[in-house]
Amino acid sequence: MRITTANLQKLRDESNRITMLSCYDASFAALCEAAGVEVFLIGDSLGMVMQGHDSTLPVSMEDMIYHTRCVVRGSQRALVVGDLPFGSYQQSPQQAFENAARLMAAGAGVVKLEGGAIMAETVAFLVARGIPVMGHLGLTPQSVHTLGGYRVQGKSEEAAQRILQEARLLQDAGAAALVLECIPVALGKQITDTLRIPTIGIGAGPHCSGQVLILHDMLDIYPGKKARFVKNYMQGAGSVQEAVQRFVREVKDGSFPTPEYCFA
Repeated sequence: MRITTANLQKLRDESNRITMLSCYDASFAALCEAAGVEVFLIGDSLGMVMQGHDSTLPVSMEDMIYHTRCVVRGSQRALVVGDLPFGSYQQSPQQAFENAARLMAAGAGVVKLEGGAIMAETVAFLVARGIPVMGHLGLTPQSVHTLGGYRVQGKSEEAAQRILQEARLLQDAGAAALVLECIPVALGKQITDTLRIPTIGIGAGPHCSGQVLILHDMLDIYPGKKARFVKNYMQGAGSVQEAVQRFVREVKDGSFPTPEYCFA
């Protein structure tokens, strides 16, 4: 049986941290599942780490469906989360439903979309039609040009309160979980303490309900510049599986992330 959003909620309620990695193919899916990873995100980050683009924006629905199918075939237990790529859901809730349904048909158990208040109606629309949704706040890579680059979000009190309010809106709309990216530690804790649903941090501090990294980053495969929140788990590891096991162990015992991988 696959892990479900109900299982994630139970982990959060019992203060058991959730392990999540971005994963794009069957071989890595099988290896990471054997190492104990509970959630696979087929992220539109594949546009950068798999396809060589300089952003996530060129990724298509066909790309996402292909990689979702690959990860599903390579795994048996992990919850599979499929990203809705840029331009596939922003136009209307109906557009989001049509494309989310395609990801679900490919095997995803949850779809992820970026954005706060403007996406609340869409989240409610999808959830009402049987599609579990994971939100994404903070640094939202699909909006990188609007944000002025890959920068920490929520640093001012006004910006932090806006993100907190948007997190509440997404929860109230029915989101099952929330990714928090590149925000100060204090804000990550405040949002996690405020919400009932799980929060999954990536550069959002140690207080989130779980942690996610991009597999190619934490294995030091991706040749591009690494974000501050990326830890190289291949350093000192004898194998890829050992590296992933270390990630799982450190997330579970709370020893990752340490301050050098966080933002004040």
